Amino acid sequence: MTDFLVRGAAELWTGRRDAMRVRGPVDLRVRAGRIAAIGSLEPEPGERVLDAAGCIVYPAWVNTHHHLFQSLLKGIPEAIDLPLVPWLGAVTVPYRAGFRDEDAFRVAVRVGLVELALSGCGTVADHQYHVYPGMDYDPSAVCFEEAERLGLRFVLCRGGQTLPSADAPPEAVPETLEQFLAGVEHDAARFHDPSPHAMRRVVSAITTPHTSCTSGELREIARHARGLGLRLHSHLSETDDYLRWAREHHGCSPIEFAERHEWLGPDVWYAHMVHLDDDELRRCADTGTGIAHCPQSNARLGSGIARIPEALAAGVPVGLAVDGAASNEACDMLSEAHACWLTHRADPRSGRFAGQPGGHAGAMTVEDVVHVGTAGGARVLGLDGVGTLAVGQGADFAVYDLREPRHFGLHDPAVAPVASGGRTPLKALVVAGRVVVEDDAVPGLDLAGLRDDAARWVRALRR
Repeated sequence: MTDFLVRGAAELWTGRRDAMRVRGPVDLRVRAGRIAAIGSLEPEPGERVLDAAGCIVYPAWVNTHHHLFQSLLKGIPEAIDLPLVPWLGAVTVPYRAGFRDEDAFRVAVRVGLVELALSGCGTVADHQYHVYPGMDYDPSAVCFEEAERLGLRFVLCRGGQTLPSADAPPEAVPETLEQFLAGVEHDAARFHDPSPHAMRRVVSAITTPHTSCTSGELREIARHARGLGLRLHSHLSETDDYLRWAREHHGCSPIEFAERHEWLGPDVWYAHMVHLDDDELRRCADTGTGIAHCPQSNARLGSGIARIPEALAAGVPVGLAVDGAASNEACDMLSEAHACWLTHRADPRSGRFAGQPGGHAGAMTVEDVVHVGTAGGARVLGLDGVGTLAVGQGADFAVYDLREPRHFGLHDPAVAPVASGGRTPLKALVVAGRVVVEDDAVPGLDLAGLRDDAARWVRALRR
């Protein structure tokens, strides 16, 4: 289904903060993968109609940071209560060896993408750093193949490192700088589409700026990416350790370090950014440097609460992200949106918006969350053709069916996907005009078979 009419939605949200709601009943017409009309529309002769009576339409969520291969590393008992640094040593380094088999990697990617699609996510940016010299399969191609199979937009943030990790298995041996740059360039030549409606993008994404490569290499990586017309992505300021490391080794803050090495700008975004002071927030706003906000992972690892309401007020580009499943056992955008809505209301710093001590219930509205998770994410990724629902934009939207008891009794049903918690069933998820989820299922997907494949590989990984 590529040309059709969505008929009679109870309400449509555009993703724009200045004009979010279109009250229903409202119709939406799709033509050639784009939105052709929104309003009160009559079916045209022979036009297929998707009945959305009682449903809520949001722009498809845009996930700005993930580690899909971690989808088989959820809830590891010996690491579930560890903070970031020991957690990294217990999970992401030793378990890399389990993904020497392409099938394990492919199953993990598929699990993560299906989980996201069933939450209404249409665009996925994956920070894919499972790369090492001499690999006998092509992880970049696997990611794009699995995303194409499901019909999702995919942004490959091609990660890696040039400095070794302690006690790393062969599968975590670093590349040389030349190998890393060649890998980024090879992926860009095969997959990168710079258009605003791209289904495929490639980004240069060293894993962590101040620990994954040398300072000189960091600057060279930035210049190489910009020479190819690629954006830059990495992790930054996730915990207090980032601040201490930067101060002890470089005599500056992480943001200052990034700026010295040409890693700030409107073509750069970082995951987490939990620990930013006032000057760093202003510097991000002034340079247009974006944030991939990961509230559940930040809470799960005890990293802290990012200053997102203040970042938004300052004009910092902010998108929503689930991060890897190994540090967030519920990697779907609805859980992330719900956590985002609640977390900032409880933040003891949020009361400053209302001139009061403690938390503030209006620090993050449902409208704020939807904007961050859709239009904000598209801005961070540089995908101007998606993220909002308007004529001419890509036809990427989720039609939510409010049929669960948790939705009964709502005075404002349109807030349900974010405010009610849990997973709101999908009448449909549409990406580039194609229905990729219908009646809360992925057409043609053997979900039971995928569950069995995941269980098989979890047993293998535990061994």
